[in-house]
Amino acid sequence: MASKINPRFSEELKRYGSVNFNACYNCGNCTAVCSLSSPDNSFPREMVRLSALGLEDELKQSLKPWECYYCGECTTQCPQTANPGELMMSLRRWLTAQYDWTGLSGLLYRSLAFTIAALLLVAAGVLFFARTFGFDVATLLHAGHRFEMLAIATVFLVIFIPNLLRMWHFTIVKQKVRTPMMSYITALPELFINMFTQRKAKDCDEKDNFRWLEHLVLVFAYLSLLFTTVFLNWFGTGSLFIIVLGYVESFLISVITVHFVSGRIRQNKSLNKFSQPSDWLFVIWLLLMGLTAFLVRLFIDLNILENNIWMYILHLTVLAQWALIIVPFGKWTHFLYRSFAHYFARIRSLQKS
Repeated sequence: MASKINPRFSEELKRYGSVNFNACYNCGNCTAVCSLSSPDNSFPREMVRLSALGLEDELKQSLKPWECYYCGECTTQCPQTANPGELMMSLRRWLTAQYDWTGLSGLLYRSLAFTIAALLLVAAGVLFFARTFGFDVATLLHAGHRFEMLAIATVFLVIFIPNLLRMWHFTIVKQKVRTPMMSYITALPELFINMFTQRKAKDCDEKDNFRWLEHLVLVFAYLSLLFTTVFLNWFGTGSLFIIVLGYVESFLISVITVHFVSGRIRQNKSLNKFSQPSDWLFVIWLLLMGLTAFLVRLFIDLNILENNIWMYILHLTVLAQWALIIVPFGKWTHFLYRSFAHYFARIRSLQKS
């Protein structure tokens, strides 16, 4: 059966941030410098050609955009300024929208106005929520803690599981991959190793392992702060160990994200030159998450939170926007889909001949 071509795909992809990829004249420079290229895999030239031809089905079934960690070498070496690295980034945004059964990811990526409206709506909801409880500190701290647990469970069950099943359908079922069920178990180390260490990024950035180290520390700091706040009840505990642990985690998140934000402002690397609203939203809200959590705990320890309830309301607003918008529908999902892409690629490699 012939592949269906979308002649308007180039224009559609521009709404996800692609920059001038139609300028490519297939010279092969990008493939020559890409560490992911091999005789069997043409990175990123294959994705450029599929995008130019508008072969949406082939793109949806591909895992290659997720294997790219945007080291920027392909963009630097492109004589036509076709920006293949940014194309791969745009394809990841587009694929996120294809996996999302709600359609909200696509709207948030394509429309800054919709994103702002969603953030304001969540902020208004938090204010209404706080007013309902009379801005009482103890009640809000308890309710905020319950909200975190409920949000995690809901997003996981209602958004992530269905979306990952759609990704599996596109990349495994549609590709007619036939592999024994045991392969899904034997391939699990690939999922967890890539999820927690991002080791492929280290291979990609051999000249800049500091970037990989920053991401590694950030992943562990973020996940451990999530655990400390939600499951160890950081804002409600009296344990000195947990309190200090939370301070360290939130401090690390703040410092690393400040560095990320400064890099995007200075545009000091290829991956920072074409920042989209979703990129800014991710790093700024992650910074605000770490910073406001740090300050809330500090206000609690200084016994001044009751007279400065605005600090917790600000943190709760940032938290709600992060949990309801950025985590399920924004750039945070790249962390999840990239990890599963390596997992599915491993399963593909184990299929029966």
